[in-house]
Amino acid sequence: MAADDLLDLSADVVTLTRQVCDLPSVSGDETRLADAVEAALRAYPHLEVLRDGDTVVARTHLGRERRVVVAGHLDTVPLAGNLPTRLEGDVLWGRGTVDMKGGVAVALSLAASLTAPVHDVTWVFYDHEEVASELNGLGRVVRHHPEWLAADFAVLGEPSDGGLEGGCNGTLRVEVRLAGVAAHSARAWVGVNAVHAAGEVLRRLEAYEPATVEVDGLAYRESLNAVLISGGVATNVIPDACVVTVNYRFAPSRSVDEAVAHVRDLFAGYDIEVTDAAAGARPGLDVPAAQDFAAAVLAVTGGSPAPKYGWTDVARFSELGVPAVNFGPGDPLLAHKDDERVPVAQIELCHRALRAWLTGEQPDGPGTA
Repeated sequence: MAADDLLDLSADVVTLTRQVCDLPSVSGDETRLADAVEAALRAYPHLEVLRDGDTVVARTHLGRERRVVVAGHLDTVPLAGNLPTRLEGDVLWGRGTVDMKGGVAVALSLAASLTAPVHDVTWVFYDHEEVASELNGLGRVVRHHPEWLAADFAVLGEPSDGGLEGGCNGTLRVEVRLAGVAAHSARAWVGVNAVHAAGEVLRRLEAYEPATVEVDGLAYRESLNAVLISGGVATNVIPDACVVTVNYRFAPSRSVDEAVAHVRDLFAGYDIEVTDAAAGARPGLDVPAAQDFAAAVLAVTGGSPAPKYGWTDVARFSELGVPAVNFGPGDPLLAHKDDERVPVAQIELCHRALRAWLTGEQPDGPGTA
C-alpha cells in the first residue's frame, strides 16, 4: 500500500477527515479507500475485521448487554475539482466532507480508540451508496451476512447538521404513461397529441396538497412532484407517447403498497408503472437503546430530535428490525454540491457526542467541541 493511502486513526478527527476525503472514492471506485480502512482497522487487536467486496466491518466482542451498529458509506458522487481538501479558517472544504466522510472519520477514530465501550459495537463502512439501490454495499451485506448487522440499535452517520434525525421518509417513483396517435404536424387533426394529454396529469399534481404526518412524535413532510417528462420523436411529428415521471416522498407510517395505492388513486384512469420504491423507517426513538443514545447525544449537541425527510439506509436497518437514526456532521443541503464544506467544530462535536454515548462519560454541556 502506498504511503499516501495510509490512514492514521490516532490523528485528531479533522486531520483524519482530510485523509479519508483525499483518497478519492467515487461510487464504483471505492477499493483503494476500502483497502486503507481495512488495513488501518486490522492494526487494533480489540476489533474483529470482516470484509465483503468493498464493505469493511469491524466489531468488538466484549459480552455487553447490548450491541449497536455505527455505519457510514465510503463512496461519494463524482468530483468537481474539489479535491484535495482545503482548510480555510474553521471550515473544511472538499468532496465528501459533508456526504459523508466526516461521519466516516468520526466512526474510524472511535473504532480505534474505544477499546472498552459500554456497548458492543459493530462498525460498518460500506460501498455504492450513491448509485442504484441494488448495488448498495449495506444491502449486499443484508443479503450475504445479515448476522453481521444484528443489533439492538443503529446510528447512520449521514449528514444531519450535527442534529439527531429519526427514521426517514419512503420514496416511490412511478411513470404515468400517455398514449396518442402519431401524425405529420402539418395535419395535426388526424393525430392525437400525447404530450398535450399530460396537461391533466400536471394539473392534478399542481393541485395536490402534500400532507404532514406525525409519526411517533415527529412530523414528516410528504411531497409529490413531476420530476421528468418525455415525449416526441421529431419536430414535425405529433407525439404518440408521453411519460411523466412522478416522485412521491411518503411518511414512514405508510407502507410501499399504501403509497402505490395513494398514487394510483390520484391518477385513476391512467396507465401507471412503478419503477422504484423503498419503504421509510419509523423514528425508532421509543426503544431503550435509542432513548439512551438520544439523551447522551442531545446533552452534548442540544436541540431535539427531528425527522429525516430524505430516504437513507436507516430503512435497511428498520427492515431488519433494528431501530436506527441519522447523526453526522454536515449540512445536508450542501451534499453533492461543488462547494461542499463542513465546519470543523461540527465534526468535533459529533465525535464528542458519540464518544460520550459509547463510554457513558458525562459531557460538559451542549455546544462545546
